[in-house]
Amino acid sequence: MNDLCAEIGWKSINHFGEQLCGDHVEVIEKKDGSSVIVLADGLGSGVKASILSTLTAKIISTMIAEDIPIEDCISTIADTLPVDKAREVAYSTFTIINLKPNGTAELIQYDNPHIILIRDGDSSWYKKTETTIGGKQIFRSEIKLRENDIFIAMSDGCPHAGIGLSYNFGWKIEDIARYMEGLASIGYTAKTLSTMLVDECGRLYGGNPVDDATACVVKIRRRVPMNILFGPPSNRDDCDRMMSLFFSKAGKHIICGGTTSTIAAKWLGKPIKTSLSFENKDIPPTAEIEGVDLVTEGVLTVSKVIEYAEDHVNENKLYEQWEHYNNGAALISRMLFEEATDINFYVGTAVNPAHQNAELPLNFHVKMQLVQRLTESLKKMGKHIKVSYF
Repeated sequence: MNDLCAEIGWKSINHFGEQLCGDHVEVIEKKDGSSVIVLADGLGSGVKASILSTLTAKIISTMIAEDIPIEDCISTIADTLPVDKAREVAYSTFTIINLKPNGTAELIQYDNPHIILIRDGDSSWYKKTETTIGGKQIFRSEIKLRENDIFIAMSDGCPHAGIGLSYNFGWKIEDIARYMEGLASIGYTAKTLSTMLVDECGRLYGGNPVDDATACVVKIRRRVPMNILFGPPSNRDDCDRMMSLFFSKAGKHIICGGTTSTIAAKWLGKPIKTSLSFENKDIPPTAEIEGVDLVTEGVLTVSKVIEYAEDHVNENKLYEQWEHYNNGAALISRMLFEEATDINFYVGTAVNPAHQNAELPLNFHVKMQLVQRLTESLKKMGKHIKVSYF
């Protein structure tokens, strides 16, 4: 996709009283930079529906990623899925978004609400070709991607929201499109957009959903590099090399840690301007160095970012904490979650004596563990990560 990339986010709520969701989203990223996204909705709800949707999404995404025709995918699903004895059918509806390396999106839709495309701030019509495969009515589309395109796929639990409560006949697709148009222009991430849509569905259900509801949002963005420096190198002689590599990279630069920022300030020949203002008592204040976009404390701040990141890829209940505040953790979170697409980590492996106190819950491995947890969450957000150790 050249200088464009896809940001992918989704959220689900379960049928009231069910422990498992009958919807499933599967994403496969291919080596050529393309992606296959499948949203499957299993028949009914609960365990059986969860099995149906999970199998469907995994089978289809794997086969589409290997360029196997959709006809063969459907045949495989029919031969694989267990049969529901009560209904004597075995199926899961599905939506496929196949983002190709040539900059086009192939949409394949079976019995799910049709994908909403928001382009230039408005929901946009796109051509659908109807075919019948294995007795199933399939809609196919080919769309040339543009920057800021937003694709919204959903299970039928979304348009069913509010039936008999807020709406007589549910939340119509046209109304969902208008609701999302108002949010799309603000610049929210794909994950936040999907969260807002599903949270609104939950509200329309009165907090007791009578169906599983899932929304998956794909946002087409221009690549934005970001660089983060965390900790001094184990060998002092590597300081200049580490700083040179870090500052030579395009994009914004974030430095975490007091010793690390001191080394960077000396290398740049600029003073550190510290702040004593605590916006949040649990998060140390930030500092300023000319030529650096953000300077923060190290372990405590990064630990809070990890808390936000791990929540963001799951329930996303904490997004208001980092979306609206300006402490170090919130600022890093917005830069990494919302702005960045490609993130370069420069991690120093020097031992911090303060972390060797046996009475403290920190040890030599704490920094490596923090980096691993943060990068894992960022990868789940669809970020491209590179880590260099010094």
